[in-house]
Amino acid sequence: MTSHTTPADPPPAGSRAARRRLVRELLLVAGLFAVYKAGRTLATGRTDEAFRNAAWIWDAERVLRLPGEGAIQRLLLHGDALIHVANTYYAAVHFPATALFLGWLYLRRPGHYLWTRRVLAVLTGAALAIHLSFPLAPPRMLDAAHLVDTGQVYGPTVYRAAPAADTMANQFAAMPSLHFGWALMLALGMIAATRSRWRALWLLHPLVTLLVVVGTANHYWLDAIVATVLLGAALLLVPRPVPEPHARSARESAPVPAGPSVPRPVRRPAPGAPAASGPDLPVRADVDPAAHVPATAGAGR
Repeated sequence: MTSHTTPADPPPAGSRAARRRLVRELLLVAGLFAVYKAGRTLATGRTDEAFRNAAWIWDAERVLRLPGEGAIQRLLLHGDALIHVANTYYAAVHFPATALFLGWLYLRRPGHYLWTRRVLAVLTGAALAIHLSFPLAPPRMLDAAHLVDTGQVYGPTVYRAAPAADTMANQFAAMPSLHFGWALMLALGMIAATRSRWRALWLLHPLVTLLVVVGTANHYWLDAIVATVLLGAALLLVPRPVPEPHARSARESAPVPAGPSVPRPVRRPAPGAPAASGPDLPVRADVDPAAHVPATAGAGR
């Protein structure tokens, strides 16, 4: 794609216009999130359908020969401390990390902020449509998976033991995994907005998130795969941000150094010849000026 997201010039920091813009952005993001949370609850009561879909996803993963989610969980269950850290990462990192990411972009990279906000809005809207049309019980609830609900057993957890009693979250909205989708967009956004030679390390965040959501049995592998496909589609739909001044190559603004000066050769006049009044002309180095003296120059002596 050749189109770009061109941000308007931000108002000066501390001005009334800047404060209005900040309040408008906060209300917009909060409103989008509230719509998403409200929409997720519409699929809460479809328990039978959610478990049928879970059995279908489990069988589809075996047909596709994807690794079992239990292999990751067994690694985490080697120690209580490790699984506790994984549960904490799942419960406490998702929203704060995304909020800090958006806040930093808003303050430091406004063009990338608009791009990221739009991509996340498209991704989240598509995810909500799938949550409503395809309710899915997570693998921790599926008897065929033989997985441990690590949040309930080891803590901490953000879910109630009974999905019907959970009024704050829809536990049947496993596909796609927005934990992974948002984490992947965070990494891609930071890589696009920064120029550090170490910026590829941001990809560790979605990698760790993937291991956590699968190892804690909150998501299937296919949940992350679908989130990746939706994010790719959103990135194709939303125009890229225009490169900001900080991101342009230094050689675009650096002066071009002048080339080394080459001395002009001076013409040596022939013996007895009058000095030329015109500009000096180059003399071939392989020609002796004396050789061009006429043969009759010495006659009459």
